[in-house]
Amino acid sequence: MHQGILQQFVEWVIHHGGLFVLLAIIFAETGLFLGFFLPGDSLLFTAGIYISELSSSFHNAHDIVIILMAIAASFTGSIVGYWFGLTTGPRMFKWKDRFFFKKKYLEKAHTFYEKYGKGTVFLSKFVPLIRTFAPILAGIVKMPKATFLVYNFAGSVCWVSAMILGGHFLQSWFNQKFGYSLKDHIELITVIIILITTLPVIYKLVFSKKTVTSKE
Repeated sequence: MHQGILQQFVEWVIHHGGLFVLLAIIFAETGLFLGFFLPGDSLLFTAGIYISELSSSFHNAHDIVIILMAIAASFTGSIVGYWFGLTTGPRMFKWKDRFFFKKKYLEKAHTFYEKYGKGTVFLSKFVPLIRTFAPILAGIVKMPKATFLVYNFAGSVCWVSAMILGGHFLQSWFNQKFGYSLKDHIELITVIIILITTLPVIYKLVFSKKTVTSKE
């Protein structure tokens, strides 16, 4: 069966990069500026499909160990993002307005995080792009560390567990019920996951912009 570019990439990570490349990608995507384009959702879901191979490549570790390591990668990645925002935030509030930077946006972000910061940190784990920048913004607006750590941890546990266990159990169910392996359709699965996680964001951005325009 012909494999598309996405399927080749995801399977290359699983088979050649293995667990440590997977963890590095999750770490980068959840808090480093340059990691925003990485396919965290798809890789975690695929990791669930290939969890037996990942376990055997890491000293035959139990599946739970793989999940815990992925949770740790997500949790620590966001902490690095928060730390970066915390250290650069005070300087940013002193910057003059530029074409790509407006101080009023920082002030709006500060107000937003005061009201919805907890939910944002938790739910951002499930949304591409936002999960990269949410912890950085949390640091910039000086969200309380304890609050950030609690919701970052809760979000990491739920996101990683949902993706990996979802892939694992769906693969088992399709295999037993229909004799059908999801490993042959990683490309389609990747596209579906990307659409499911990004379309609500695009919808919100487009229609909220239309609402603002109509009010003006």
